[in-house]
Amino acid sequence: MVSSGQLSPAPPGTAATASAEIDTVTLGDLASDPRWQRPVLLDRDLLVLTTGGHGTAELDFRALPCRPGTLLRVRAGQVLRCVGAQFDATVVRWDAGALRGLDVDPDAVPARVQLAGEDEDAVITEVSQLVVDCQRHRGVAAARGLLRHQLAVLLLRLSLLPEPAQAATRAETATFHRLCREVERGYQHTRRVEDYAVRLGCSVRTLTRACLAVTGRSAKQVVDERVALQASRLLAATDEPIARIGRRLGFSEPTNFGRFFTREVGVSPGGFRAAREQPLPPPVVRPRPPADAVGRPRGA
Repeated sequence: MVSSGQLSPAPPGTAATASAEIDTVTLGDLASDPRWQRPVLLDRDLLVLTTGGHGTAELDFRALPCRPGTLLRVRAGQVLRCVGAQFDATVVRWDAGALRGLDVDPDAVPARVQLAGEDEDAVITEVSQLVVDCQRHRGVAAARGLLRHQLAVLLLRLSLLPEPAQAATRAETATFHRLCREVERGYQHTRRVEDYAVRLGCSVRTLTRACLAVTGRSAKQVVDERVALQASRLLAATDEPIARIGRRLGFSEPTNFGRFFTREVGVSPGGFRAAREQPLPPPVVRPRPPADAVGRPRGA
């Protein structure tokens, strides 16, 4: 049994090659800039298990406090930034097709979980074994099934953790998730709730009622927030011209995009980008005890 207070970071050298379908890396491997001056736009799915220190992870511009035992579920396409970078973590990452054919839903894992007790011990053990096997079987084709099933077990365990009570009914929650999936496919082409209602075979009122029950926001707000989020990701993590970002998101005129973004976010696209480029102070480097693969001090 290892308590959260005994965790420390995974050592260098545990990372597999970047082309591996499933691999493990340290938190610092995710960003080329150790100061995390700008958010990183991620192209793979991640689990981030904090192993030492305290800090804040900014996931899609939402501040999430991190301490030993904090686990984050990060999806491909999201932006991540570690403010101050004064904590360490072991990262499990995988390609979109790694879980194909397995009965597991990665989206059932919440964005942030603070592990404790037996759940924490079990997750640490499974992440530790993944770290070891990713390193030991690097490049071994026969190990693909082993790693896929280990990842599936880890995700299933996390999806079975107790959930906080929700005021929404099961039907409203299901409708909300259907809308979210449809918005993911169509937000670059339409922001009209009527279009999504037609695609889902229900009324605008049904969609709005479901969104209000789950999030407290209308269906139109949910759609517009998704577009604003994508714009924010691209403005913060890329150097793509603002006008081109607007066109990618369905705005024919830069002025329309500017008005939309300013209304949703409270600052112009240019102002938002400039603020995101402000440098952070360099991280404080602290001595660490020798650690095993997932960050437990040797002999603990």
